Amino acid sequence: MDKILQILQRVWDNLIGRASGPMNFRLMIQPTVATFIAIRAGLKDAREGRPAFLWAALWNPAYRPELFQQGRKDVGKVFILAAALDSVYQLIVHRGVYVLELLIVATVLAIVPYVLIRGPVNRIARRIQIDQVIKRIEGVLTAKNHT
Repeated sequence: MDKILQILQRVWDNLIGRASGPMNFRLMIQPTVATFIAIRAGLKDAREGRPAFLWAALWNPAYRPELFQQGRKDVGKVFILAAALDSVYQLIVHRGVYVLELLIVATVLAIVPYVLIRGPVNRIARRIQIDQVIKRIEGVLTAKNHT
């Protein structure tokens, strides 16, 4: 048990150390890229009338394979880049690669922003589309009432 706690402490210390270590610019750039990709995917979902990404993935098994494939295609390159850059960082700082840390960092930088942003963008875009349709209908009805 003591060995596990030491490993967890090392992982935590190493993860925190990335914020001020070399190559820390990637900690902002990679989530930004993942967010941009998620916004694009969320807008596409809204145009095509698909449900919110995370909600559908969790509660609608019929959508899971399609959503997983889309998500993997969208964010796969960002994840691989995050993993590669973290490997370089670890080699520079630790003179070795810790796979668990690499997976945690790549997931947090690439997948988490994508999953958290895509669904809300879809919902907001659909809400805006619905509001625009309602305004158009109201405009048509108002114009007919005045004629």
